[in-house]
Amino acid sequence: MKDRFALFSLMGREGALSKVHELIREVKVSRVMTSGPLTVSPNATMSEVKELLRQQRISGCPVVEGDTLVGVVSLEDLIHALETQNLDRPVQDFMTHNKLIVAHAQEPVMEALRRFESTGIGRMPVLDGRDRLVGIITRGDITLALLRTLQGVYSEAEALQDRPQHFFEALESERTDLTLRYHVKRGDFARGGEASAKIKQALLRIGASPQLARRVAIATYEAEINLIIHTDEGGFIHADVQPTEILVVAQDPGPGIPDIEMAQQPGYSTATPEVREMGFGAGMGLVNIKRCTDNMSIWSMVGVGTRIQMFFKVSPDEARKTGAQ
Repeated sequence: MKDRFALFSLMGREGALSKVHELIREVKVSRVMTSGPLTVSPNATMSEVKELLRQQRISGCPVVEGDTLVGVVSLEDLIHALETQNLDRPVQDFMTHNKLIVAHAQEPVMEALRRFESTGIGRMPVLDGRDRLVGIITRGDITLALLRTLQGVYSEAEALQDRPQHFFEALESERTDLTLRYHVKRGDFARGGEASAKIKQALLRIGASPQLARRVAIATYEAEINLIIHTDEGGFIHADVQPTEILVVAQDPGPGIPDIEMAQQPGYSTATPEVREMGFGAGMGLVNIKRCTDNMSIWSMVGVGTRIQMFFKVSPDEARKTGAQ
């Protein structure tokens, strides 16, 4: 199991734009997590925790008051209580309660995967949009869910091969296009990746090749996360789809990029420590966008805003390719 997870963890590195990598970006934590996890009260004794961990064969559990997560108690905390002979003391005296590392139900498992890798922890509580505890996720949960989903993904790719023609080829018009628009809110990590996933889904449904849809989705995802992390009020993503090209624009009204050339350097990031602790802000966003697009242009002015244009060519040859990589 560890070896298989290690394979998935490597896919976030430069150049690994594989089908499985894209799958990780689309699967939500809510699909992978274990719902209704075992919990303990902060007033429970460490002796009760010891019995719970022994009976359920787990290494830790969330500590809650009502539906509110207030801490996490682990096997290490239990060992500490044993060493100090304080098993009769309450959980709140030993639990971790500062800077809790959590996952959000509607965020992509890609982000949970990054958090696991950057922190080295084995499990994370999962919160909903109201910060209520709804589940728990482990490294193994992600691996097993992706393995189960892979077969369906490739079945879908095989089905695309049977399409008789490209959607645009079936229409006779002087100009045929499709316009999509999405609002992205600042700090909305729980919904990060929704716009890019919907654009990819739309492209596949109108007959775009999986390779093209995948490139567009990866570049759009990086721009979407940038809007969530670096803007003052969020922004918008527009996609203009035509038979010969696709233009995706990510735009926001501030704060602007002081040095565009520096911002495109691998690893350069202005993300806050809090954002980095969540597994975002690695400084590869613009690098990945440039790698996936046929052309990228950036306009930005400090205090005014930023506009990123991502161009993708739809060649007749690519439009006919419907197999997966």
